[in-house]
Order: sequence, then C-alpha cells, then structure tokens
Amino acid sequence: MNLPVSPGLYLHVHLVSDSTGETLVGVMKATCAQFSKLIPIEHLHTLVRSERQMDQVLEVMEKYPGLVMFTMVSESRREQLMSWCARTGTPCTDVLDPLLKTMSQYLGTPIIHETGAQHTQDDSYYRRIDALNFATTHDDGQLGSRLNNAEVILLGVSRTSKTPTCVYLANRGVKAANIPVVPGIDLPVELESLQGPLVVGLTVSPKRLVQIRRNRLLSLNEQRTTSYVDEVEVRKEVVHAKRLFARNQWPVIDVTRRSIEETAAKILSLVQDREEIE
Repeated sequence: MNLPVSPGLYLHVHLVSDSTGETLVGVMKATCAQFSKLIPIEHLHTLVRSERQMDQVLEVMEKYPGLVMFTMVSESRREQLMSWCARTGTPCTDVLDPLLKTMSQYLGTPIIHETGAQHTQDDSYYRRIDALNFATTHDDGQLGSRLNNAEVILLGVSRTSKTPTCVYLANRGVKAANIPVVPGIDLPVELESLQGPLVVGLTVSPKRLVQIRRNRLLSLNEQRTTSYVDEVEVRKEVVHAKRLFARNQWPVIDVTRRSIEETAAKILSLVQDREEIE
C-alpha cells in the first residue's frame, strides 16, 4: 500500500469488518507505523453484517473520505462495499484475501469463509462482543441512566482519547462508558449514586491538547479560530476537570505521553487493584 506521505499527513482509515475488527486494527497500526509522520484517523466499523449496516458505514465513509481496509466473509457485503469504493474512486483492500488464497493453493483445501473463525465461541468471546456493543451505545455520555451497568466510566475533556480507550477495553472484555467534561454542563446525576463502576478521570497537558485539537480541525478543513483551540480557554477546561476529579476522589491518568494501549493497561491495573481490595 503506497501512500503519498508528507510531513504531518492525516489520513482517514476506515476499518470494516463483519467480526470484531481486531485483525484490521493490528494490520492498520503495523502498516501506518512504516510511514514517517503519518497520523491515521481511525474509523472502526465492526459487526457489519446487513445491507442497512453497510449503508450506514458508507455514509460515514462519504463524509470522511480516505482509505478502506476490510475483512468481510459475506459475498454480498463485500460486493456492496467494493462496488461503492470502485464507483467513488476510494482505495480499498481486503487485508486477508492474498494470504488466504496463497495458503489455500498451497494446502489444496478450500477456504471455509466463516465469520470470526479465529475466535473460540466461549464465554470470553461473547463477553468481548457484549462489551463492544456497550461501549458503542454508551459513548460520549449516551444512556446515562444505565451507567451502573458499566465496569469502567471514563471522564475527560474533548480529545483525551476516551472513545478509543473504551473500545480497546471492550476488546479486553471490559464494559466501559465515557462522559465528556464540559464547563457549564452538569455531569449525569447518576454518577453521584453509582456503586459498581470504577470512575477514572483522563487529563492531558493544555499545550498538547491545543495541538491535538488544532490538528483535528485541520483534518476536517476547519480554519476558524474558536475557544476550542484557545490556549487560555483550554487551560481553564483542564483545570476545571482536574478539580472535578479531585473533588470526587476519582483516580486520574495523564494521557499526555501515553498511548491508548498504555492508558488501557493502567485502567485494567486499577480495576484489578480494586478487585483485590474488595
């Protein structure tokens, strides 16, 4: 996959799968790591198995054009995706197809074409699927009335990697929800009475946050200057969030120099520590 990389290039990468998408995420990260200064904007579309679900994916892809990587067992869904990509001139690749064909030819046996065949259909597998659905439906403060069903709740200002961290935790079988911290907007009242979930605050240095937000706006071709990227206002946001976390005695993780995997690992450690105490 040859990409015309320039310094600080942002690329929308759509990962489309009729399973959990774990294979795609790994391949995408390994591939993008080979291009200096490439920053992929990941759009993970998982469990895409119906025509309507694929239509919804295509709407997102039309809104954020970029590169498409997919693993799709269903021939009809593959055709739907590839036809759209051919019609719109969108580059797409089936990441497993070349390897599967080579292996099939070598072994002299057909491909079974079974969705999620790499997974053992056990309790842990279904737990991951359930957690992924939970993360999707409880993203960005949705369904606050059901927060007590979460195992982890992440709070933080905009662009502190709350959503991708929740998805990563879901792939580890942890039900995680996230809620944005916005000055002037009250948090869900349910947070005051929660007993089960571990609430964790995510923070980041204001300077780094401004950089992330500016890059985000540039990737969306947004040129206007707003308080969203004003250094004074951003610093106020971060301070407000830190005070909120301290007031409620919620553990805090600074994500300034942490990858999503490192942040998730720290959260899992906090969950384990809590279970050992209890």
